[in-house]
Amino acid sequence: MKWALFLLLSAVASLAAGQEIANPYELTVNVYRTGERFQISASYVAPISVCSAYTFLTDYEGARNIPGIIESKIIGRSGNKVKVERLIEDRILFIPIEMRSVVEYTETPNQGLLFEQISGDAKFYKGSWRIVANGNSSTLKYESIFEPGSIVPNAVIEYFIKNSIRERFEVMAENASQRNKTYQLACK
Repeated sequence: MKWALFLLLSAVASLAAGQEIANPYELTVNVYRTGERFQISASYVAPISVCSAYTFLTDYEGARNIPGIIESKIIGRSGNKVKVERLIEDRILFIPIEMRSVVEYTETPNQGLLFEQISGDAKFYKGSWRIVANGNSSTLKYESIFEPGSIVPNAVIEYFIKNSIRERFEVMAENASQRNKTYQLACK
């Protein structure tokens, strides 16, 4: 009986350790469907300063390093507002999807961004990024509401979002961590 209990506790400890390694950025992602719209919230912790986190978020052209983003370029800037044009390509099951958009970002230095699609293929896309200091790291919090403008059924889109968005935020967390030295230079 003691051996069985020992093996069970060892297995639980191994699983807990495996989960810790599998989620080093404390990543959380939630997707909710309300009618035709999707509400997405995500957060992760990156070992970077608030300034580096803000520099990372405002590296709009660097977004091409995120899976699915083919093109991302600044097309206008006025004060704290930046217009970014993006091309996203992906597949939902076997159906290729291409979405173009122009998103306007309102920057609040070292605090975050508000964003809203001003033209593009989605019917609606609006949200925010917030940065929260955590000692030697920063928590990046994302919130958005998205309404697709696609002929693909929403049930298929929901499945795709729930199963692929986590990978995108993982890549973002890794990119922020790996390019931290570059962002630190921009903060000086």
